[in-house]
Amino acid sequence: MGMGLLKQRGQALKSACLGSTSPRLLFHWSDDQRSSAFPRRVAPVIALLVLLPMLAACGHSADRIPPATGTGKRVDPATAGTIAGRVVLSGAPPRTSNVKMSADAFCERANPGQAASDETAIVGADGALQNVFVYVKDGLSAYRFDTPRQPVRFEQKGCRFGPHVFGMQVGQPLELVNQDETLHNVHAIARVNEEFNVGAVEHQSITRTFAAPEVMITFKCDVHSWMTAYAGVVPHPYFAVTAADGRFEMKGLPPGDYLIEAWHEKFGTRTERIRIGPKENKAIAFTFTAR
Repeated sequence: MGMGLLKQRGQALKSACLGSTSPRLLFHWSDDQRSSAFPRRVAPVIALLVLLPMLAACGHSADRIPPATGTGKRVDPATAGTIAGRVVLSGAPPRTSNVKMSADAFCERANPGQAASDETAIVGADGALQNVFVYVKDGLSAYRFDTPRQPVRFEQKGCRFGPHVFGMQVGQPLELVNQDETLHNVHAIARVNEEFNVGAVEHQSITRTFAAPEVMITFKCDVHSWMTAYAGVVPHPYFAVTAADGRFEMKGLPPGDYLIEAWHEKFGTRTERIRIGPKENKAIAFTFTAR
């Protein structure tokens, strides 16, 4: 019953954002609702905690997209090379636990006949480690890069965030899309950038940007505690996320000396230095230790 009431408030929030509902109605409770599973004093408190950050999101437009990040020369595609590699886990991988979604009937229906597994450490054949964020940490200060206007799509679907780990550039639009028929919120927990907490009413899209590099930004849903994701925000296009086979690739790098970092949410970071010449393709490998 509690999630049903919050869903009704989500619909009211959508109307409030459109100007057809007074925001004070978000916190009005009928006699039937007061006598329901939500105690009279607890219900308004829960509504405030969940819905006020969402109301603050109403009418927020996307931040200005800067034309480029960094100062200096452009990359010459005729001399650019590629760094490719693989990330593996050494040792016994941690046990994968199942996620309980019984608190929300929609989430249970969205995952029928299967136990939703935790995404913290996904290890494949031969120790292949998925969802590792790999990026150039140092070596590009002499270059400038255009900021992409194409948004990165970050979905709430099946009561999970997707992608679980992703990268984007400073100033690039981030499109938050709720494809579920239930209420979510997107809480971005940042140390360098401005933190935000916005409501995601069903089938609604919201756009945000990040103004500074930061590796990593954590995303949570305060309505569904198991929903977590991570974003690496960098001032250039040289980043990748490992696939199920642990492999990654970064194309178009200018010749130079680089510090490459690999980040994983459970196993920490690893760094390697590498030099690539004109049109050169270089291989690199990272090994994390199970713990």
